Amino acid sequence: MLYHVLHSTLYDYAMPVQLAHHLLHLVPRHCPWQRIEAHALRVDPAPTSHLEVSDAFGNPVSCIELAVPHDHLHVESEISLRVAPRPWLGKLDDQDRWEDVTTLLCYQARPLSDELVEAERMRFESPGVRVKRELEEYAAPSFSAKRPLVDATLNLMARIHDEFHYDPEATEVGTTVLEVLERKSGVCQDFAHLMVGCLRSMGLAARYVSGYLRTDPPAGQPRMLGADASHAWVAVYVPAHGWIEFDPTNNCLADERHLVIGWGRDFVDVSPIRGVIQGGGEHTLKVGVTVTPVDEEEGDRLVQPSAEVS
Repeated sequence: MLYHVLHSTLYDYAMPVQLAHHLLHLVPRHCPWQRIEAHALRVDPAPTSHLEVSDAFGNPVSCIELAVPHDHLHVESEISLRVAPRPWLGKLDDQDRWEDVTTLLCYQARPLSDELVEAERMRFESPGVRVKRELEEYAAPSFSAKRPLVDATLNLMARIHDEFHYDPEATEVGTTVLEVLERKSGVCQDFAHLMVGCLRSMGLAARYVSGYLRTDPPAGQPRMLGADASHAWVAVYVPAHGWIEFDPTNNCLADERHLVIGWGRDFVDVSPIRGVIQGGGEHTLKVGVTVTPVDEEEGDRLVQPSAEVS
């Protein structure tokens, strides 16, 4: 599937910002199942400096500095992205019991493969996802003795989907996982944080995945362009298959409708835009995301093949 993605972010400041440094997670990372055909990044006002790097998790990051006074910041990312089905879909005959996986991930005086090193650092709590007893208690019914890891994780995902209400007004960026657990409501970021915390509380490796989701409109209704937003889901380390992605908001495994931007320990690691500003006062924020499937000919005309900053 070839997609056109347009992600627009506009900050309007009450007072001029004198100096700003921002980190942008807006370029999709390379994965075996997805490939960037083209990408353009447009920033207004034009950055004083711009640097493309990779973060500690291998995600592409755009570092921009604005050293001139400005009363707004408009960042627009336009992507042409080709996404194939995940290689493990239809092959999840995993028989690894979840207890055996936790044992594998426990520290032992032995050399570790790169895969296990990556899994190890996703076992522990992070600033946005604390590992608490309450999360272990919530997860425990899904992780009965000798249950296969994939089966247990599917059950946990289904429970979160069934027992929690999607409500954009229920939480804020700083809402803790325990508050989400108590309120039984939130958005995709909250449900992903909750599931990550539950899995880590059981001694498993789980990472937070940030990206976009193609949403299908109800039958007979046109697709609402611009109605989408950044999406979040969870990846769990399964030794037989690597990292398997679970979407608790929609109670499904990630497939070609899920477009990956990056992953980390929690939202803070892969926030689309974060930074430090001097001045500005109060501000308003407008964000719009459109994810549209396109045909091959149209896709060739959507964006230029190289990134630009203007």
